[in-house]
Amino acid sequence: MNIKKELVIFLILFIVSSGLYHYISWKTNPLEHFQALFSHPMPYHPFLYVFIIYLGIAIFRIIFNLLKKLFSRK
Repeated sequence: MNIKKELVIFLILFIVSSGLYHYISWKTNPLEHFQALFSHPMPYHPFLYVFIIYLGIAIFRIIFNLLKKLFSRK
């Protein structure tokens, strides 16, 4: 596992999910939206949700690689 590759995947997921979920807030008033994150009752929620999405994708990748190895000819 390449840590840099996994970090890039996590950051891309973070940016894409933030942009998709809060599209109107980021488009109309991005600074207010970013500042509101620090007064949110759960300020770590973006990282938590992206981590859950990342784990789902990682599990899928692991299963896919195992199946690929199982059915590949040697």
